[in-house]
Amino acid sequence: MIDELTSRQGTWLSRMIDPRRIGIAGHSIGGAAAAATMVIDGRVRAGVDLDGDFYASPAGAGLGRRPFMMLGAESTHSPKSIGTDWPDAWGHLNGWKRWLTATGAEHYSFTDLPYLAGQLGLSDPAVPLSAERGWSITRDYVAAFFDLHFRGISQPLLDGPTTSHPEIAFRQP
Repeated sequence: MIDELTSRQGTWLSRMIDPRRIGIAGHSIGGAAAAATMVIDGRVRAGVDLDGDFYASPAGAGLGRRPFMMLGAESTHSPKSIGTDWPDAWGHLNGWKRWLTATGAEHYSFTDLPYLAGQLGLSDPAVPLSAERGWSITRDYVAAFFDLHFRGISQPLLDGPTTSHPEIAFRQP
């Protein structure tokens, strides 16, 4: 796919893509796909996993020194969470890395599904984090990650806990 997007000389799309700044982010199994894509294609320079396990052994291996961020629900992706492979992945990530969890979030909090459901008057009372807050956390942290690694813009949001995002915990095993 990267070849198709970057090799069509003269098309407006190929002119918009800087092949030196290709990043990937995915939710759930898409997070596993983001990591797997980075393993097989060195042109992908940075990646984000949103609340998905790696489903690879060893988890997180093969990314080299490329930056990678994991952002997930505290209930399922904290260091002591049962069943997650994030602690294993953390040990295999050798470049810039962050392991962030959001208090009150659940699996779909990192998508637009809760927000769209809310527009229809539907909500999940079992998820304490509001749809709007989940959306803004996802947007803020993913944008900060890519701005830091592709535009070189300093991102204090990624340096540690902030009062503007009290739900976010910076983790390591």
